[in-house]
Amino acid sequence: MPEDSALRPFRIAVPQADLDDLRARLARTRWPEEAPVADWSYGVPVGYLRGLAEYWRTGYDWRAHEAELNRFPQVTTVIDGEHLHALHVRSPEPGALPLIVTHGWPGSIVEFTKVIGPLTDPRSHGADPADAFHVVAPSLPGFAFSGPTRSAGWTLRRIARAWAEWMDRLGYERYGAQGGDTGSLVSPMLGRVAPERVVGVHVNGALGHPRGDLVAPEDLTGPERARLRLYTDTGDRSGYATIQSTRPQTLAYGLQDSPAGQLAWITEKFREWTDPARELPEDAVDRDQLLTNVSVYWLTGTAGSSARLYRDGAMDWSQSMGRSAVPTGVAVFPGDAGIRRIAERDDNVVHWSEFGRGGHFAAMEAPDLLVEDVRAFFR
Repeated sequence: MPEDSALRPFRIAVPQADLDDLRARLARTRWPEEAPVADWSYGVPVGYLRGLAEYWRTGYDWRAHEAELNRFPQVTTVIDGEHLHALHVRSPEPGALPLIVTHGWPGSIVEFTKVIGPLTDPRSHGADPADAFHVVAPSLPGFAFSGPTRSAGWTLRRIARAWAEWMDRLGYERYGAQGGDTGSLVSPMLGRVAPERVVGVHVNGALGHPRGDLVAPEDLTGPERARLRLYTDTGDRSGYATIQSTRPQTLAYGLQDSPAGQLAWITEKFREWTDPARELPEDAVDRDQLLTNVSVYWLTGTAGSSARLYRDGAMDWSQSMGRSAVPTGVAVFPGDAGIRRIAERDDNVVHWSEFGRGGHFAAMEAPDLLVEDVRAFFR
């Protein structure tokens, strides 16, 4: 039977019963004992998470943020057998460049709420209208409103092919691609899947991965050597990825049943990956925006299907994607592992920026810097 390729408008409308259930579960949380050392070295401290969970239960207003997300036009369609979702925000500028932006784990389309306005309507934000974009922000397969997925095998290439299909169905023949985290892998792959369509690729974070032919550390600058250690000295920083790439279904039982567990699993990464100069996650990102991101995972029941990205794409992360001639730009924020000579090995890097503030979640932490770098690259 032919696939249903229709585009359907979508609005987020979480049943009130689901919000009541969330608050009831948070109130009944069975808290563990504090670790022997009450800092972050054993994981998220109990005292910290209890305070954040209590605010989520009694102070956070999902309906306000649901309405904020619904300000952005949204669409769903079936691609490769799965119901997928995207924000689709057209610019008022007729000459705007279509741009598909991709999040990663543990992010979501919530990451982009602060950058969509400046990207689509620079005139209203005091910038040059010639820098306008039509923004398409899909939810990755298995994430949020693109999940839970029923099929396995969502590799980077399969996702990139789905993204090319998204842009084709939306009527865009030539477009740019941008992404961070998993998006910094999907966006360059899209340039390889559809090089005749993609005018340029911009990523924030690392691009490429060191392999055996890496130059000697002594040939790198001091900052580059520090970033190289982020690639090689993963240690306990990679524990989450080991679990998600091997037994995501087992992990899902805890995260699907306990909102406190889901909150801890995501919040730890926001503490570890945000600007190193910031002590706590809410010092780096807006607390309500963080909780909206967590709420999206919880309310859509996609903890398990989103984690499967790591199992399905396990062979992709450190493999060469092949040489690409598509012009590529890279923005490196504090804590990122970007090294230009690694990025240049397989990609046509024509733009490189390094910033002194922000972090892994650049669209949330330093939206002004990210927006201007995207504009500068495509300009």
